[in-house]
Amino acid sequence: MLPMLGLFNLMRPHQWLKNVFVFAGLLFSENWRNPALIHQVLFAFAAFCCVSSMVYVVNDWLDRHADAEHPTKRFRPLASGQVTLPQAAVLGLVLLAVGYWLAAGNKVLLTLLALYIGLNVAYSLRLKRVPVVDVGVIASGFMIRLLAGTLAVGIAPSRWLLLTGLFVALFLGFSKRKAETFHDLASQRAVLADYPPALLDSFMAVTMTATIITYSLFATSPEAQGVHGERLIYTVPFVIFGLLRYAYQVHRGKGEDVARDLVRDPWILAAGVAWLLVFFGFLG
Repeated sequence: MLPMLGLFNLMRPHQWLKNVFVFAGLLFSENWRNPALIHQVLFAFAAFCCVSSMVYVVNDWLDRHADAEHPTKRFRPLASGQVTLPQAAVLGLVLLAVGYWLAAGNKVLLTLLALYIGLNVAYSLRLKRVPVVDVGVIASGFMIRLLAGTLAVGIAPSRWLLLTGLFVALFLGFSKRKAETFHDLASQRAVLADYPPALLDSFMAVTMTATIITYSLFATSPEAQGVHGERLIYTVPFVIFGLLRYAYQVHRGKGEDVARDLVRDPWILAAGVAWLLVFFGFLG
């Protein structure tokens, strides 16, 4: 039973929350009443869940020796010995095979999955130690998910959606690095030595501001007005509040694990619920 729990933890299923970016195109194009598109997007989401978990297996495999010396990461399944290398290899291959099967027949989705894998392997091997490039790779992962839910399923991606998605992904990436600076020096990742705290503050401020501006321009654009009417304008305050609240949490040492920390703050959750109610026309 213990190895099964270890294999489950090795997949990091809580990180699947990041894959909701796949649904952005379906949501903002208001195609959620199209069963065929919903089916394709669900398959794309499931494929990314498998492939992203496979990437975490590879990452933990490569980092197992360093993780074993880390005060908290030493409890990870591979670093602690809870999962053996052959078991991890089989799990990774199964996840890759299932992800490929889910995307079979969709050349665009297969290409995006291959690009996602390639970027993340390069990140694990080298790019995570290169300042700015490391966060660029993290942001690219979110953008690839967004394209998987638009181009890969035949939904034309809005230029505003792409810009907003890019800036919010960069904001989350730099927020993650900022949150990591609150660790003891012994447990910090190497790249943080090249990130002065004031510089990370600047990066967060710039990307958060850009996110607010691009989302606001999107909400007031003729393109959005034609699809959503006035509703999207009234979601802007909730986006601003959510970003400011998340920045506040980051400066309290949270935000290292985006998937967990986003859903742990009741105020951010409340802003998300309010956004959904306004977006779907239940409020206003």
